[in-house]
Amino acid sequence: MSEELICFIQRQYPSRNPIPLHEPTFAGNEKAYVLATIDSTFVSTVGEYVPRFEAALAKHLGVEPERVLAVVNGTNAIHLALVAAGVLPGDLVITQPLTFVATCNAIAYQGADPLFLDVDENTLGLSPDHLKQFLQHETKLDSGNLIHRGTGRRIAACLPMYTFGHGGRVGELRSICLEFKIPLVEDAAEALGSSFEGKSLGTFGDFGVFSFNGNKIVTTGGGGAIVCKTAETASKVRHLGTTAKVAHRWSFYHDQVGYNYRMPNLNAALGLGQVEQLSGFLKSKRKLAHAYFAFLESIGNGSSFVREPQGAQSNYWLNAIKLPSRSDREAFLQFSFDRGVMCRPPWQLMNHLPMYANAPRGELKTSEDLCDRLVNLPSTPTDVVG
Repeated sequence: MSEELICFIQRQYPSRNPIPLHEPTFAGNEKAYVLATIDSTFVSTVGEYVPRFEAALAKHLGVEPERVLAVVNGTNAIHLALVAAGVLPGDLVITQPLTFVATCNAIAYQGADPLFLDVDENTLGLSPDHLKQFLQHETKLDSGNLIHRGTGRRIAACLPMYTFGHGGRVGELRSICLEFKIPLVEDAAEALGSSFEGKSLGTFGDFGVFSFNGNKIVTTGGGGAIVCKTAETASKVRHLGTTAKVAHRWSFYHDQVGYNYRMPNLNAALGLGQVEQLSGFLKSKRKLAHAYFAFLESIGNGSSFVREPQGAQSNYWLNAIKLPSRSDREAFLQFSFDRGVMCRPPWQLMNHLPMYANAPRGELKTSEDLCDRLVNLPSTPTDVVG
């Protein structure tokens, strides 16, 4: 299988050697907007492109522009959302072990700890079944707080991550969080352009966060965004993310501890040019995903392509396959890297990292199995169509 699949990938990217996992595509107004920003001298957090980028992002997500805040990166977006959600030192935040480390680092920034629950096999994301079972049997209400029986600590939020852009069963996660009265913060860092039952991921919970790192479907170089449930909440988050400075023509007065998280105008200019092309990126990436799926079906070698879950429309940020075993996965990675094709395994599970090894957790059987067998394939859009 390795040789056949690598040859197939090389045919998709005939002019690239080596073939990267995912690289940005700049085919629109990015350069013109960035140069206009430089000419204006407003390259920091003041300038026209920050609100324009926020408005373009809001339009794509189907929300009001005042509910979107552009920030420095996705990690800061998660951190700020957790602050706004009321997470405090000593709290627990429910999340999944199959995620990028930023998810857990943002929890740690608040002096809280992750509590790991398992993922679903088909969605790669936090399992509503495991979440509900855990909350029913392992928690109790005490003075209006949801308390973890095993540690006596408050559960302050639920933070699912949409792995590789897939987001099935988010409606169930939202219902469970509403039932148990815990804030839902969606880590949609990888899921811009993905939806569930026609609604954009990142807009189901109290907060949704996105990343615009250089390898994402849309990039601002480095950047992120927060989507808030209400305009009132967004106004408070914007204040927190702008050093909590009280607006005044000349006075510098800050009314609480704030964060210097606002996105610079220069990054927003690049991002605006990218968002203008998002529909084309999505079409191209879905075309590539369908080609991968059809090819793997045709060779029938025991590997399976990770398809969008039922009811979801995924952006296919990173295409992924499941190989039969860890040894098959390692052999395939060795073969691909030797030929200049930059495939990759998923991240180490968070509970395998030293700083989160002692975090409370449920059974993680599916996460462990997926971590051994998943591989990401090159996913740069092969042609951007309008």
